[in-house]
Amino acid sequence: MTIINSSIDINASIEKVWNIISDLDNEPKFWKGTKESKTISKDGNVVIREIIIAFRDSKCMQKITIYPKEKIYAEFTDGILKGSKTLNLKAKENSLWLEVEWDIKMTGLAGMFTGMIKRHVKGGTEQALELIKLEAES
Repeated sequence: MTIINSSIDINASIEKVWNIISDLDNEPKFWKGTKESKTISKDGNVVIREIIIAFRDSKCMQKITIYPKEKIYAEFTDGILKGSKTLNLKAKENSLWLEVEWDIKMTGLAGMFTGMIKRHVKGGTEQALELIKLEAES
């Protein structure tokens, strides 16, 4: 598995940042690696959805568990990616900290592209964090 960590300080309320990151339908606005998302079902704090990622327009299934104003845990359950993406939100004295941790690998023959994809995921994550910060601080 490949571990990727990125984080950013944001000068906004937890409510404002939470509203941005928990709007799962709006994810492609910030996460350029996610081209489309479609919610299949929702049961309490668990969402099952299908996403189309930028790598060869591949479909992936996700099981997302939402921990309000704390964390979003997205598990890749089927498709070209296996593993998870976790967004953690932590209050600081005058700001908050948003951290993203990926623990993923490419499946099947695509596994040979895991190293290349790691660079793209890292760059895309840093870009997403900057876009979320920009939106939250405006």
